[in-house]
Amino acid sequence: MTRGTDRSARNAEIAKSSALRFVVLVGVVSLFADMTYEGARSINGPYLALLGATGTIVGVVSGLGELLGYLVRLLSGYFSGRTGRYWLFTGAGYGVNLLAVPLLALAGGWQSASALMICERIGKGTRNPPRDAMLSHAGTVIGPGWAFALREALDQTGALVGPLALAAILAFKRGYRAGYAFLVVPAVLSLIVLSVAKRMYPRPRDLEVEETLAERKGLSRPFWLYLVAMGLIAAGYSDFNLIAFHFQRSGVASGAAVPVLYAVAMAVSALSALLFGWWFDRSGFGVLVLAAVLAAFFAPFAFLGSYPLAIVGMVLWGTGMGIQDSLMSAPITAMVSADGRAFAFGVFNAIYGVCWFVGSSVMGALYDRSVLALVIFSVVVQLASIPALLLAGRHSG
Repeated sequence: MTRGTDRSARNAEIAKSSALRFVVLVGVVSLFADMTYEGARSINGPYLALLGATGTIVGVVSGLGELLGYLVRLLSGYFSGRTGRYWLFTGAGYGVNLLAVPLLALAGGWQSASALMICERIGKGTRNPPRDAMLSHAGTVIGPGWAFALREALDQTGALVGPLALAAILAFKRGYRAGYAFLVVPAVLSLIVLSVAKRMYPRPRDLEVEETLAERKGLSRPFWLYLVAMGLIAAGYSDFNLIAFHFQRSGVASGAAVPVLYAVAMAVSALSALLFGWWFDRSGFGVLVLAAVLAAFFAPFAFLGSYPLAIVGMVLWGTGMGIQDSLMSAPITAMVSADGRAFAFGVFNAIYGVCWFVGSSVMGALYDRSVLALVIFSVVVQLASIPALLLAGRHSG
């Protein structure tokens, strides 16, 4: 009996170690990927302004990129789940996502730059559902909150380093094009680590703890309630492109100061992902409610304040992004069976993206008319998510 218990304990430790290594590998892929595209996003708004775009154009381009990036997740999630070719869709998505960024150095106007920014979002959307499905298998071993949060923390480490590197390039007067060209380095490193992860873990599904598999067929009521809540948060959440556009136009921050503010947000995002991910595995949906309430008040500080208040806004905005980019996926692991998760992630993210597009477009149009109206819209819509979030937590429990 003791030998059997010891053997089971050793097997459990081996499973945890293997799952943890997989999450870390995927996290390193994300680290270099975020150095690439988050470094770019820290200057995309000012770059579009330099190329002649208006606030409405920035809002629509940002929202359209997110819309298409999230809609493609529906197809990616469906086909990767049906075929089991998770690595194929993940690799293709990372390729488009990362290689579009350095090409921005060659953009001749806001139209071509906007097209590349949208392609980058489509690539990200393609790889997210299959990647998250693979991570969910490891999450059944080490905890879904911790698995997604650890990946996000590494992801956001890259999102911190990338903007700081771009800030240094701008500080030395190298210009936006030199900054985009530099980002080919982390892009290539990300793809190399991705190939290593695929070789080491060709079937991440084998990491799944069988006794934790849900038998639920289809998408449950808690899933849809949760989607309503997160859709409202997405609709009220401003893309950083519009925030950066505001910083430059209003004189709150310009040049190298803009990516520095973005780096602050990414540092907070990494820390909040770890904290709330660990906390979620122990306390459940109440953690998500608290995070949603905190993040809802980023807009008054970011859009109505001076530089010091803008820093507070970026701290709150980063807290929300840490939750949305990591912990948002964790509850789905318990709501949907293992074989249906890629499709569930696709459906979830497609509708989430539609909400993001509508909200971004509205906020871009509001910005050109009344910044105060934008702020009110952002706060009210996000806080409207709380009842649905509470209901989702009650029904999933």
